[in-house]
This record gives sequence, structure tokens and C-alpha cells, in this order.
Amino acid sequence: MIGATFSRYMARRFAKTVLATFAGVFFLIFTIDLVETLRRTSDAPRATGLSMAMLSFFHTPVIAEQVLPFAVLFGSMIAFLNLSRKLELVVARAAGVSVWQFLAPTILVVLLIGAVATGAYNPVAAYLKQRADALEAKIFGQGGQTSAAGLWVRQKSVDGQAVIRAESAGEGGGVLSRVTVFGFDEDGRFEERIDAAGATLHPGYWALQDAKVVTPGVETEAVGAYLLATNLTPREVSQSFTAPETVPFWSLPELAGQTERAGLDATGYRLHYQELLARPLMLAAMVLVAASFSLRFFRMGGVGYMVSGGVAAGFVLYVATKLVGDLGGAGFVSVVVAGWSPAVVGCLFGVLSLLHQEDG
Repeated sequence: MIGATFSRYMARRFAKTVLATFAGVFFLIFTIDLVETLRRTSDAPRATGLSMAMLSFFHTPVIAEQVLPFAVLFGSMIAFLNLSRKLELVVARAAGVSVWQFLAPTILVVLLIGAVATGAYNPVAAYLKQRADALEAKIFGQGGQTSAAGLWVRQKSVDGQAVIRAESAGEGGGVLSRVTVFGFDEDGRFEERIDAAGATLHPGYWALQDAKVVTPGVETEAVGAYLLATNLTPREVSQSFTAPETVPFWSLPELAGQTERAGLDATGYRLHYQELLARPLMLAAMVLVAASFSLRFFRMGGVGYMVSGGVAAGFVLYVATKLVGDLGGAGFVSVVVAGWSPAVVGCLFGVLSLLHQEDG
């Protein structure tokens, strides 16, 4: 069996390389975001260099979290290539150490990194993203949530179902501007469309201002105020506009339950929760993929092809993850399958490739 000393050595070298790679990616993302943020200072007289740096720093963790698997992939390839270049893996194999034995410490390290990234880093990144949104609204004067595609929320009430679209939302989801409501009866048949300048949420109903009611077969009616029944609260409305990536890991199950009880679709939150649970396994898959393309001896040549193959394999796995995630978000596959299958398939690919290389 592999000695404890060699295991600690492998784990320490691997952890240093992977964390250094992630730190480099983090700094690169921060630098790019800072440059882009500084370009906007001409439109904000209250902006200062320090506030722009803080804003970019608050933005960076959420973005860096999304590229963590690639940081692990590149860090693993660098670590394995360095060990091969210095002939340390040659000596280990000559001593009878198999690939599975010297990979075991690295897998344990990356599983620990994945667990910390899910349980600790993700909540911190989500909190900093909220701080960034608040700071950005203060500096640039952007009040409330906005989106190029509009903000959408679906509700069920005593009047049936309704889909509400708004250009922006403020006051914690209690005030909407430039609102369009599509009303349906309890059987899902379209009943009316309401266009309003704004809407204010009160207990049990929406108050729409300057509304125009369009009903099939009836002439358009303009009203100064229109009351629409609802069972939503301001918090539930605000949550329906919140991207799953900005919700802390520990809050996702509760938020998904509240969203479903409000009659809204919680698939995005449940899918993101499963993806975070599968993150340690996904990082382990990246290590196995990196090992499949990085254990060739330097004297045998072809290092450039190995690195290119590893990058291509990681990119294919990333695309597959996004594709399966989109299928899960659309309801074509269950959220458990969508969240775990890319990591499982990646691990199986890495193991199969290593079995072929090491054992024929």
C-alpha cells in the first residue's frame, strides 16, 4: 500500500497547485470586472476608485464559482505534468505504486475542496452578490430589479391564474412598473389582458394604476384603478425574480418550498441545489479527466496534444452539463438526473480511460 508520507506529499502538492490556479482565475476575473466597472464611472458622479474596487470584489466570487471546475481541471493537469516532468511519477510507478494509489489522495483533496465550496464558499459568494447589487444601486442610482427580458411572476388566486410581466420591481417586490397581466380561468383558458403603468401589492390584491383591460370580443376599457386578487407576499414576488445562482446553498430548499406553495415554478432552485450537491463529484470527475490526459511521460513527447485533449474534454463536459441543466430546467428530465448525471458520466469516462491506459 502507498505510504502515508507519499500520500501527504501528493495531497499537499496537488492542493497547492489547484488552489493557486483558482486564485489566479479569481484575480483575472476581478481585474477584468474592475476595468469594465471603471468604464462606467463617468455616468456616476458618486463613484470613487475604492467603491469601484469593492463593487468588483463583491461581483467576483459568484463568477469565479462558476469556473471552479475549470480551475480544478487546469490545476490538476499542471500538477500531474509537473510530477511527470520531475520523474516523480516514474519513481512512484517503479516502486510498485499504481495510478489508483497516487490518485486517491488527490481525489480526497478535491472532494474536500468541493464540500467547502458548496457549504461555505457558495453562501459567502451569494451574500457578496447581494452586497454588490445594493452598492451598485447606491452608486449608479438603479433602484429595484430590472431585466432586459422583463420580470415575470405567475400566481394562483380565487380569480384563477395570472402571469404578470413587469419592466422593473422595487420596494422588495411590492411595487412593479409598466405591468402586463395575462389572466386565465381555473381551466387555463385565456380571459383578459391588462396593461398598467404600475402595480402595488396589498394584502390579498394588486392595485393596478392607469390600466387598460382587453377582453376577447369586448371593446378595450380604460380604468384608473384595477384590483387583481393574489395570494402572493412581497417576499415571494421578490424571490420569483431572484436567480438561483444568487441564493445561498443552505437557503435553496426552503426557498423552493415557499415558491411552490405560492404556486410558482421552483424547478430552477431545486436544480441548482442538486448541482451544488453534486459539485464534489464533478470536481473529482475533472481530476480523473485531467489524469487521463496528463500522465504521459515527457520523454515520450506529445505533451501539447495531451493538454489540448484535456482542455477539449473539459469543454465537452462543461457543454454537456449546461445542456442537461437546460433540459432539467425545462422539465424534460428530473432535477436529480440533470444535477448528477454530468458528474457521474465524467467520472465514468475518466475511470474508463485510465483503465484502458494502465491495464490495457
